[in-house]
Amino acid sequence: MPRHIVCLTFDFDTQSGFIARGMTTPTPLSRGEFGALASRRILAFLKSRDIATTWCVPGFTIESWPKECAAVVEHGHEIANHSWAHIPSATMTREEEEADLVRANEAIVRLTGRKPRGYRSASWDLSASTIDLLIAHGFVYDSSLMGGDYLPYRARRGDVAELGKPYAFGAETSLIEMPISWSLDDYPHFEFVRTQATILAGLQSARTVMQNWLDEFHYMKKTVDWGVLTYTMHPYVIGRGYRMLAFEDLVAKLAAEGAIFMTLEAAAAEAKQRLSGSAGTAAS
Repeated sequence: MPRHIVCLTFDFDTQSGFIARGMTTPTPLSRGEFGALASRRILAFLKSRDIATTWCVPGFTIESWPKECAAVVEHGHEIANHSWAHIPSATMTREEEEADLVRANEAIVRLTGRKPRGYRSASWDLSASTIDLLIAHGFVYDSSLMGGDYLPYRARRGDVAELGKPYAFGAETSLIEMPISWSLDDYPHFEFVRTQATILAGLQSARTVMQNWLDEFHYMKKTVDWGVLTYTMHPYVIGRGYRMLAFEDLVAKLAAEGAIFMTLEAAAAEAKQRLSGSAGTAAS
């Protein structure tokens, strides 16, 4: 029987991403602050639909907005590790990355009483050490890579990319990769960001973007009997009123068309079951 899973995920960054990029004047920080307000309306909507989701939360947000993060847990949603300071993994040494990972884990344990099963890197940019660190610290899945769309796969370690040479694929691991895409992320579609170097124009029509996201679900249904589609949102982005209306309509249409809403943890467990024994034994 066909089974088409949708994972609604929320990167609850608040001010962390702006601080990590050095944007520490009052106005950019206030953009992140809006995410705390928006989280409440998102939680209320999800409760009305009885949908469990995954919130990828930096340790910064847990310690800066404890009531809002406690509300996410109280509403029954999964908390995944999204670093502590929202610094991209690829910009840190192995020691810095591990310290940040552990600090974020400790904040999550204080919040939820359990270690997180999932990880999503800040800005979706892993280092050469990330997969090994996640395995060493007991993670079940990652959601930072784009090597697939509807079919989770086993993350590899040890890939080598050198100019002028064929790509060298590393070994598969036990870590389940729940693939993502910038096209299914609200931030590049909606946010206006101006720096000295670049301008992210954003500000696209919410209805148009949500129709694109619905069409992605249609294509998954057309091409695979079993699949997982992961949408990535940020409370301070999707939480604006007109975007919420479009998002609510998207969820209603997905539900009407048979989408099965799950947390990333639950979907990863199902994917792991399907992958077991499919291509030999993966390295731990």
